[in-house]
Amino acid sequence: MPGVKYYAIIVAGGSGSRMHADVPKQFMLLNGRPVLMHTIEAFHSSASAPEIVLVLNEAFHQYWKELCAEYTFSIPHQLVKGGEQRFHSVQNGLEDITEPAIVAIHDAVRPCISLQIIDSAYKQAEETGNAVVAVKSRDSIRQGTKTGTVSLNRDEIYLIQTPQVFKIEILNKAYGQEYRSEFTDDAAVVESSGVKILLIEGDTRNLKITYPEDILVAQTYLRSKK
Repeated sequence: MPGVKYYAIIVAGGSGSRMHADVPKQFMLLNGRPVLMHTIEAFHSSASAPEIVLVLNEAFHQYWKELCAEYTFSIPHQLVKGGEQRFHSVQNGLEDITEPAIVAIHDAVRPCISLQIIDSAYKQAEETGNAVVAVKSRDSIRQGTKTGTVSLNRDEIYLIQTPQVFKIEILNKAYGQEYRSEFTDDAAVVESSGVKILLIEGDTRNLKITYPEDILVAQTYLRSKK
């Protein structure tokens, strides 16, 4: 689409509490470099080559700059102040995108995202308005109720990942809403504004680093990609 630019908003607001770490998990070392650097590099290396907006808690801006110098990390990116909730961080990331654009929003702690998925998601969003990466559940699923639990059809259950990619006008409308606690991801925010969410096939290797053992798994995935 002529005149439309690609952007990637990398949301890095994790505290590292579940990792029992001294620094947020996006800064933990993965194959010799901070997790966040692997994530940014994936988008930069994709054929889509989006402009990168990093949304980071302001308290860690200087620390990130020092890490970039220490690891000679020179991929261009814009650094933006994070918000109280993920919702507000994405709002902040959207503020400076004032031109026609396709915008991917991605968790900083999903460093194993494949270049193929990135490019496929941008392409679908450009054609249809949005593309949300997801994988079908491989496990049996039960839902808690007031009286016990009920079994759900796992073939109808999708586990949502990122990136979640949208046309900028869809995001601007959706993020013009007031924050609600049920806004756990961008798809929920956009859907509440009246837009039908379209899924695109993801990858189980696109894990979100949450617990210490996830670092070990991610190391294996990244080494196998190389």
